[in-house]
Amino acid sequence: MKKLIIGTRGSDLALWQANFIKDKLAEIGVEASLKIIKTQGDKILNLRLDKLEGKGFFTKELEEELLNGSIDLAVHSHKDLPTAHPEGLIIAAVPEREDPAELLLILKDCVDVTQKLSLKTGAMVGTSSNRRKAQLLALRPDLNIEDLRGNVPTRIQKLRDENYDAIVLAKAGVNRLGIDLSEFHVEVIDTTVLVPSPAQGALGIQIRESDTELFDLLQALNDPATVEEIALERKVLNLFEGGCHMPLGCYCKKDNGKFEVWTSKAESDEHFPDRLFYRVDNLDGLAEKIVAGFSKERKLPAKVFISREIGEHSYFRRALEKHKIEIEGRSLIRTFPIVHVLDPFYLRHLDWIFFSSRNGVEYFFKLNPVLSKRIKFGVVGRGSEDALRRCGYLSDFVGEGGEIDEVAADFATMVEGKTVLFPRAQDSLLSMQKYLKPSTKVVDLPIYETVVEDEIDRTSADVLIFTSPSNVEAYFNQNLLDPEQKVIAIGHSTGKKFDEMGVSYLLPYSPDEIGLAEAVYGIDIK
Repeated sequence: MKKLIIGTRGSDLALWQANFIKDKLAEIGVEASLKIIKTQGDKILNLRLDKLEGKGFFTKELEEELLNGSIDLAVHSHKDLPTAHPEGLIIAAVPEREDPAELLLILKDCVDVTQKLSLKTGAMVGTSSNRRKAQLLALRPDLNIEDLRGNVPTRIQKLRDENYDAIVLAKAGVNRLGIDLSEFHVEVIDTTVLVPSPAQGALGIQIRESDTELFDLLQALNDPATVEEIALERKVLNLFEGGCHMPLGCYCKKDNGKFEVWTSKAESDEHFPDRLFYRVDNLDGLAEKIVAGFSKERKLPAKVFISREIGEHSYFRRALEKHKIEIEGRSLIRTFPIVHVLDPFYLRHLDWIFFSSRNGVEYFFKLNPVLSKRIKFGVVGRGSEDALRRCGYLSDFVGEGGEIDEVAADFATMVEGKTVLFPRAQDSLLSMQKYLKPSTKVVDLPIYETVVEDEIDRTSADVLIFTSPSNVEAYFNQNLLDPEQKVIAIGHSTGKKFDEMGVSYLLPYSPDEIGLAEAVYGIDIK
């Protein structure tokens, strides 16, 4: 094989990516050199990305040089590529994907850990992505989102110069460049919170279709799993006929043999996005199903019942009221503290405190505990994580998706040999504790009790959401489910109660307001 010429943009990140491929080629005995090519996107820096005409303005010039034979392959950030390739060119290989999550870099004097994303009220956040803006404003409507252009080091310097309170960057780019971020407060925004751009974190190696020898050689760099996942994401993008500036996020990953897919779509960067989540055995027909799921012709539930009060400005309420879905929020139980003074004994020699509910967080911190700074916190899901934030603490472990035994097993490994305090409901199922290793010391603290309301009226809602096993028992002790009513269970212990009753239910990926909104939006009413 002759010495290859790799075409690349000249930014630090593009050069890292091209050199990464160059080194991978060297590992299989192929020598290569780099040719730097300026693209339209590199030349026009005074306009928002969504204002630039056409698609592929970070790729077109590289593709032209491929077609005229002055380079042998081009290395692209896959998310920058148009969904339709120019005639005569193909993507020959896609290496394993880097972490597609987003990073929020915050000036340390602009941090407020009691709030979602740890940003102070009204913070100015820099990003040029419509997708990020729409999703950030859905999470935090008080934020001020301002345009941010330039390569990764330039953007970070603009934050350093205090032009912004915070900026959002793709974690993949920062990881690849190995940038020291110690001067900032760094929040990793999980892909289930802020859905990434289709193919975010993936590279695409583009060649001439006729170069079959090079295609065969590049298969050594190809990761079939990444190819399969991003193909679904980019098919969704293509079916929506959107470029990389459409407020669309789509992320697919395979976990325990099943594909999990999140999609977020807004009409514009100013509109509240709708979200869908699917867990499927295979991807056949899924892209079409996702696109159909966002159709305005779909019949959505007219009314949703949930067994807790819903705040006036909450994410869940705004997501449903956008579609004029009525919310009936009322708790079927009352909770009462059973500990009024916290014995210091419970706090001695602790390594971890684990919360399995928001009530557990709230009742524990009402006791004004004096905690060592070395104590770490675990929570069962994002609802408890948000409650812990409001008390001024960040979680070191957050249970995400999957079955409760998977979450418990992950936590058990993390706390092996440690001392863990469990503030809990008096009638807790103790699901997490059952999975702990013998070397882990458990400090058990029943801290509140639940009492069922005397009379519970039936609801006529299309969808019933239950927030705990106690609420399930309270409702069904006095009421029956209509055949056409759909049920959503928050948390695995709630789902287990429905399993015992033989009732079909949906289990959101995340037992928080985003997960609930995804679940409700995914229900079709016949």
